[in-house]
Amino acid sequence: MTLPVLPAGWVLDARLSVGSTNEEAKALARAGAREGVVVWALEQTAGRGRRGRSWASPSGNLYLSLVLRPDGRPSEAAGAGLAAAVAAAKIVSSLLPEGAAVALKWPNDVLVGGRKIAGILPEAAVLPDGRVGGVVLGIGVNLVSHPAETPYPATDLAAEGSGPVAIETALERLAQAFDHWLRRWREEGFGPIRSAWLALALGLGQPIEVRLESGTMAGRFVDLDGEGALLLEIENGHRRRVAAGEVFFPGLGE
Repeated sequence: MTLPVLPAGWVLDARLSVGSTNEEAKALARAGAREGVVVWALEQTAGRGRRGRSWASPSGNLYLSLVLRPDGRPSEAAGAGLAAAVAAAKIVSSLLPEGAAVALKWPNDVLVGGRKIAGILPEAAVLPDGRVGGVVLGIGVNLVSHPAETPYPATDLAAEGSGPVAIETALERLAQAFDHWLRRWREEGFGPIRSAWLALALGLGQPIEVRLESGTMAGRFVDLDGEGALLLEIENGHRRRVAAGEVFFPGLGE
């Protein structure tokens, strides 16, 4: 395994195979790991996405989880996830032929032509006493393969015409891009992240549906607020703030 070069302050924990990089990173965070530790594995045997959904993780794709030490505000985790999504979208776009339809689906999915190519899973590392000991950002990018049977369409860089992309190269470039956006976010606030995310947003200004724990809400996707929550315009021009949910579009799936 050739080890990639990461930004200053990042520490690489490279594995051949793990159940889940997020679970490994959460264990490290609970044990006191510093911010910037990256668990990278060539394959996951129990990879998962949001709401515990399984995610096929064969060798050849990029799987990593980053330990962060936010200041405790809920917006920190959301902001970090959106910053990672912007970074992943920028890298995916740079590796594909010019004109590729790269977009972001709220909150943390990267799509190409309406098909998922990368995703981010933010999770808290909860200590035994209930305190949050850190935030872990799991990031997966489909480089050479993608799941065939999913509730939403998926794709990978090779299928979209990228040409050969070494996993180490993808990791280096993603880490550099995310480090850039993370620094901007912490130095300038959420504004630059919000603007960059909205510039790539799928469905902005269009009717969407959001699946919540209590049911489904329909409306028009009009904006993100200052903490990264989705703003949905419903009947009579009223707006609803959605901090967590599943967005889907007619004909696209989840």
